[in-house]
Amino acid sequence: MKVLALETSTEYCSVALWQDSIVLEHCERVGQKHSEMLMPMLDVLLREAGVTMNQLDGIAFGAGPGSFTGVRIACGVTQGLAFGASLPVAGICTLLALAEASGQQRVIAALDARMGEIYCAAYEKHGKEWTTVCEPCLCKPEDAPAVSGTGWFGAGSGFAEFGGVLQTRYIAQLGGVNAAAVPQAAAIASLGAAQFASGLGVDAALAQPFYLRDKVALKTAEREQLAIEKELNSKLPCV
Repeated sequence: MKVLALETSTEYCSVALWQDSIVLEHCERVGQKHSEMLMPMLDVLLREAGVTMNQLDGIAFGAGPGSFTGVRIACGVTQGLAFGASLPVAGICTLLALAEASGQQRVIAALDARMGEIYCAAYEKHGKEWTTVCEPCLCKPEDAPAVSGTGWFGAGSGFAEFGGVLQTRYIAQLGGVNAAAVPQAAAIASLGAAQFASGLGVDAALAQPFYLRDKVALKTAEREQLAIEKELNSKLPCV
């Protein structure tokens, strides 16, 4: 099985190719330049792997939560590529991707959501399967969802921005923290491959970003977003 993955929900832009459990990934911190960097990165990745779009079995993308513009870019590009190659798609929660990449069994994933809030969820892994202990939510760090027991691992920028508050919230429950962790395409690819293997891929038309906050955007920002999407669509390859 071959699965392409895209992740653009933070200041990082990453792409990955999952081939029978072997993952090739390119990741770069691009700030707000996802629209400029994503397609060239995808092209380099596929050329390096010697894989064409028509050889893929599906495309997975980081569906959010995260940057409003970022998750729209990943979703839009995924749809364009998937329509062109008649491929199924899988939207993967960025918080679950943090858990997957952590290498831990019990994970509290928290991303800085700005405005003094975090996106937060908790997961436990049993074998190769993840169980959601606390559903993804938007909250103040002091109101982060409660978990039971010890041996939890904290992952994500929420711990960088609100480490003191979250350490207090989960006092004696955390066995470690990686505050520098960001959602990346390698984890998206692995989780997406599992979904496709289980027959859970969906038609590209059904791909949707996952938002936890109502859209906060000025008209100027909306015009800029439309321009970004138009630019990206013009760059999509013919297959």
